[in-house]
Amino acid sequence: MSTPANTHPETHSHTWTSAFGRACGVLLQAIVNGLALTRISPNVLTFVGLIINTGAAVLFGFANENNYVRMFLYAGLVIIGAGIFDMVDGRVARQTDQVTIFGAFFDSVIDRYSDVVLFFGLLVFYARGNRLFYVFLAAFVMITSLMVSYTRARAEALIGKCKVGFMERPERIVLIILGALCNRWGVMAPVLWVLAILSTITVIHRIRYTYQQTRGLAPVRNTEPIVMANAAREASSNFPTAVNAAQAQTGTRPV
Repeated sequence: MSTPANTHPETHSHTWTSAFGRACGVLLQAIVNGLALTRISPNVLTFVGLIINTGAAVLFGFANENNYVRMFLYAGLVIIGAGIFDMVDGRVARQTDQVTIFGAFFDSVIDRYSDVVLFFGLLVFYARGNRLFYVFLAAFVMITSLMVSYTRARAEALIGKCKVGFMERPERIVLIILGALCNRWGVMAPVLWVLAILSTITVIHRIRYTYQQTRGLAPVRNTEPIVMANAAREASSNFPTAVNAAQAQTGTRPV
């Protein structure tokens, strides 16, 4: 007796999703392979992503009540293009054996600038439209996006890992793209609200998590002044010995 074929719709959906994911992976790897052949610096790719995001911010800023749907659509597509560079720079670094500590630092710094320019573009758009409340909301989201990254960086300097919280950079970028592409229906304003609320929750979550992880631990002391003081003390204690040795060699006496 033959086994009936599996006709569950979710199975077909999973198959199509997997196929799409594989196709995107193949395309992305082809881009990485092409860039790797040029031996381009991954840091250059990172910086190009910032330039492209700046172009998207300019599109946001120059949008007005007559063309905002078209300008936001273009901005969303440009951000997608910038995202490609954001995805391939690390892969190119690994494939061409150009992974460095500075590269990771540079990538993180440029990501912060990319976030700031996008929100600044939205801030200019709302300012030109005299929508003062959303000017402040865009500024608040810009600040909280930086605080999400800052709290993680400071926490990981103390406790090693702090990946709690939902609203990280990939989620922010996806929401901005969604708001830009769908702003015909006024989606960007609700997106800013979601970003403001979830980013604030993420910051609070990381503060609370770090507090729990550091309770009972000895405080981290800044040892640099102590090291410098010890070095100065050692140098001063050795100074008379050095002077006496020099006098013995030259036959001079102290005056």
